[in-house]
Amino acid sequence: MKAMLPVLVAVALICGCVSQDGDLDETHNYTAIYVKSTFANDTLMDRKYTCDGENIPPPLLLSGIPSTATSISVIVEDHDAPMGAFVHWVVWNLPVNEDYGQGVYGIGVQGRNDFNTLGYGGPCPPPGKPHHYVFTVYALDSNISLDKGATRDALLIAMKGHISGKGELVGLYGR
Repeated sequence: MKAMLPVLVAVALICGCVSQDGDLDETHNYTAIYVKSTFANDTLMDRKYTCDGENIPPPLLLSGIPSTATSISVIVEDHDAPMGAFVHWVVWNLPVNEDYGQGVYGIGVQGRNDFNTLGYGGPCPPPGKPHHYVFTVYALDSNISLDKGATRDALLIAMKGHISGKGELVGLYGR
């Protein structure tokens, strides 16, 4: 399967299953999941959740999870990065829960971020204006069969057709 992954990603991009910027089929009507944390949407994140602090993921409080959901996935990206969207976190097969505090590392499967490490890599922008960090939460109707260390693109392909709910929270951080 690992040898086939680049081919699957290329095929998905060609057939339009996942766009080059990673969007899933946005014509599908997903149930809205409401995502909250210690910061409000479009406001500054606490330094402790960044590379300048403890570099831990912020707690996520969810509501509106569809009853059909059997697992949760989270992707965190910086859409203001100089080289295009930068992936900070990919995690899947989280149990359905409305309160993900700081214990996320003991559950779910951690993917590879664009720091080329597993798990969460907090915001670490270059000096300048604050960047927007998009925490996208997906409710899925099944668990995902991917090995630890899979990428955002592989997860997006694997989730296609299994998403029953989606929500976003945007945190800001600058230096």
